Amino acid sequence: MPFVLETIRILKRELRVPLIGFAGAPFTLASYLVEGGPSRHFLEVKALMYREEALWHRLMGKLAEAMARYLRAQAEAGADLLQVFDSWVGVLSPADYRRYVKPHMERLFQALGPLGVPVIHFGVGTMGLLQEMGEAGGEVLGLDHHTPLPWAREVLGSTPVQGNLDPAVLFAPKEVIRREVRRILEENGGRPGHIFNLGHGILPKTPEESVRYVVELIQEVAA
Repeated sequence: MPFVLETIRILKRELRVPLIGFAGAPFTLASYLVEGGPSRHFLEVKALMYREEALWHRLMGKLAEAMARYLRAQAEAGADLLQVFDSWVGVLSPADYRRYVKPHMERLFQALGPLGVPVIHFGVGTMGLLQEMGEAGGEVLGLDHHTPLPWAREVLGSTPVQGNLDPAVLFAPKEVIRREVRRILEENGGRPGHIFNLGHGILPKTPEESVRYVVELIQEVAA
């Protein structure tokens, strides 16, 4: 995907802020490959996982290797940090995560270690997997908007976290946005190692002025 790497190089020349590279995690990519798109119950991918375990691990191994190469190329092109998105891994139980996913995530993060570039490990619906994900790797754990920030900080100890404003809040009036931004900052309680962010991706049709307002609020509080 040379166009992605060229885009990174162009952005690095123009930006005055750090640039985050990203890629999908093996389980989420496998879900799209097997299901053919978004899924409600993930029956096809789970059936493959349970019935054809050897094949499953071959697939996950190939995806982990490919994403390690892809993320390494992004870092070499100029990305200042990297993020691994596991948007659908929250459909798994902790036991299934340990057996079918965690070994491949460990290898992925080990492959990225020599780069010296910080990596954010993010999943959705992953309260029950948070400790396992922290053990799998990543310098920072991303929190979705369903995960209580104070609880996550206790579970993860000194590990830095990123998150976790509900993306839908950006469609709310300014007074609601202010309330929710302040709530998250207060829940963190001034502890170091918190990157304020949304609890998942920014939604289509999100008002740009709301995004700017959130940034202004954080700068105001930081000042």
